[in-house]
Amino acid sequence: MERKRVLITGGAGFLGSHLCDRFVKEGYYVIVMDNLLTGSKRNIEHLFPLENFEFYFHDVTKFVHVPGKLDYILHFASPASPIDYLKVPIQTLKVGSLGTHNLLGLAKEKKSVFLIASTSEIYGDPSVHPQNEDYWGNVNPIGPRGVYDEAKRFMEAITMAYHRYHGLPVRIARIFNTFGPRMRINDGRAIPAFFSQAIRGENITIFGDGKQTRSFCYVDDMIEGIYRLLLSDYVYPLNIGNPEEIPINQVAEEIIKISGAEQNIIYKDLPVDDPKVRQPDITKAKEILKWEPKVPRLEGLKITYEWFKKRLSEN
Repeated sequence: MERKRVLITGGAGFLGSHLCDRFVKEGYYVIVMDNLLTGSKRNIEHLFPLENFEFYFHDVTKFVHVPGKLDYILHFASPASPIDYLKVPIQTLKVGSLGTHNLLGLAKEKKSVFLIASTSEIYGDPSVHPQNEDYWGNVNPIGPRGVYDEAKRFMEAITMAYHRYHGLPVRIARIFNTFGPRMRINDGRAIPAFFSQAIRGENITIFGDGKQTRSFCYVDDMIEGIYRLLLSDYVYPLNIGNPEEIPINQVAEEIIKISGAEQNIIYKDLPVDDPKVRQPDITKAKEILKWEPKVPRLEGLKITYEWFKKRLSEN
């Protein structure tokens, strides 16, 4: 039987590379497109020898062409951490706008199912808690984080426009904080920063008072949720994340305990527009996808610690 073919943009990144593994495992022909701005070939080099895997070094803000049929397109190309999108704000806006437009055109041409990696940042610094898909958000469009937030909001808008106007089958995954192996060491987000600092013997840095909350989902659970969404027929935004809410300072303490570090926690000023709370309402994901996270946070943190320890020892 002929393999189904899937294009994954940003496939050399954290989530993208795990998606590659899943689709290869499921027997798909996997095509990755990445300009390696924040991704790394190292994340997917184990797949290069496979006959059902292909890599294109390409910037999706330029014209995109892929020969042959494409059953699915998953658009995961984008800087995804504040340290990145504050460094490359124009590229962040372009990949969310021009890149999405290019890929929607490709999906229309190929009659592909089109899934976008949206984000919990759609909700900004929320005034509704926990956040459900009907909440429109509280985003500062001209703040430093606006380049990411508004790029993703535009992604959702143009994706729904293609669905309504062209009848394109679309999927919109609103992804909440995710962690696991292959996160970048200098990613800038809480878990990679805490692990890197603990392993290097540096003080643990928390921005703000540490009472701001996040909801961390282990990567295997996230990939399962995205995969189920793709294969569903649900065309509206869907939250995928772990609803277990935790203060940032508790995460730091858990990581210190796992790593056996004896560092102090130091506090710095909270960045502009940093959300105070973040917790997904996953009622719809449970009902529509029959999905919810399975991996306990501490179990996921221990696996992630071992990965960071190994990676840091290699550098």
